[in-house]
Amino acid sequence: MPYQSPISPGHSWYEASVGDRPSYAPLDGDVRTDVVIIGGGFTGLSAAAHLAKAGTRVVLIDGARFGDGASGRNGGQLGTGQRTPADELEAALGFTRAKALFDLAEEAKAHLLEFASVNGIEIDFMPGQMSVAHKKRYVDDYKAYADVMATRFGYPHVRFMDAHETAERLGSQHYFGGTRDSGTGHIHPLKLVVGSARVAAQAGAKLHENTRATGISSNGGKVVVTTPQGTITADKGFIAVNAYGGTLEPVSAAHVMPIGSFIGATVPLGSDSPVLPGGESVDDSRFVVRYFRKTTDGRLLFGGREIYTVDNPSDISAHIRRQIAEIYPGLKDVEITHSWGGFVGITVPRMPYVREVMPNVIFAGGYSGHGVMLSNFVGKLYAETIAGNRDRLKLLEDLKIPAFPGGRSLRAPLLFLALNWFALRDRF
Repeated sequence: MPYQSPISPGHSWYEASVGDRPSYAPLDGDVRTDVVIIGGGFTGLSAAAHLAKAGTRVVLIDGARFGDGASGRNGGQLGTGQRTPADELEAALGFTRAKALFDLAEEAKAHLLEFASVNGIEIDFMPGQMSVAHKKRYVDDYKAYADVMATRFGYPHVRFMDAHETAERLGSQHYFGGTRDSGTGHIHPLKLVVGSARVAAQAGAKLHENTRATGISSNGGKVVVTTPQGTITADKGFIAVNAYGGTLEPVSAAHVMPIGSFIGATVPLGSDSPVLPGGESVDDSRFVVRYFRKTTDGRLLFGGREIYTVDNPSDISAHIRRQIAEIYPGLKDVEITHSWGGFVGITVPRMPYVREVMPNVIFAGGYSGHGVMLSNFVGKLYAETIAGNRDRLKLLEDLKIPAFPGGRSLRAPLLFLALNWFALRDRF
């Protein structure tokens, strides 16, 4: 199946709070264009906006509505640097490449906020992010990381927190210490999707929702994308489906694995709540990471239960509430008004997968939970490539991203076993 729909029925809190969400008509007949983009999330819409502003003819299609995939259903946290910590990248790639990748990610962060500001997109940005240790033996690693950021990578915004400060800033004594990053923050992701689509459309990009790509080929210098509503012929193609490609294109499918992640939103906790008094977002040290933050109206938005199959748990809220209560016992009976899930695209080394998967067709995805910041910028870098400058995109293309072992038939079961083993390790 070329398109994999979101795994959670119903509406997310993002959908309930996004406000006006314009729809875009499906494709109607055959078209010819300069660039065809498959995928209406952060990556594809960013590429469409930048290409159209540069005068390139663009047609973008999505199998559902824009933002129905990971871009409109994620935790909203920006983060800093790449998904792999900078010191680990330095150990693997050397300082020069690690610093270049870190600087690229910092530029991505600045670009996202500037793009929203310049184009009048209200993304509900709230500053601050904390990374916290769920095991005492990890605390020294967090302290060392803060030092590395300041001394090796020139990033002074990460500061170590001891157990006391961590408890005060979280409103919980569940963690043993961590870091606070004042140079990043969190957003309402669906508002960014809606705003990016508006910018792209106003610049002249042709956008089509509910238009499923059934095939893509590249022959004789032309890229052809087939859909039930018509055929798109272009000079260049960009596949920006991340974890939602299904069987559309086999090379990227071998390197990017979809895993399911679930989020719940509580009722507003009130101004007197001790939970996250500073409004920062949080991620913890578990391999199966728990991530949470407060929204602008005071809800706790909590993500913490990943699955590695396409089955949907019968009651997401019960699982999420149980994890909330581990950190905030006073919220053990809190009402969860919205719960939802979606697929995250991961790679083996947790770094983006960007490749020319067939002549004149580039795939970008596999952001591994770090896509809110990186994916928008990758769309811009793709537009730069079409304009003749591929140097910065090559920083990502040159990363060594192995395929998942086991082929299409065995990779999902193998990943299920591996990740559940890591989840077991998180407990001890």
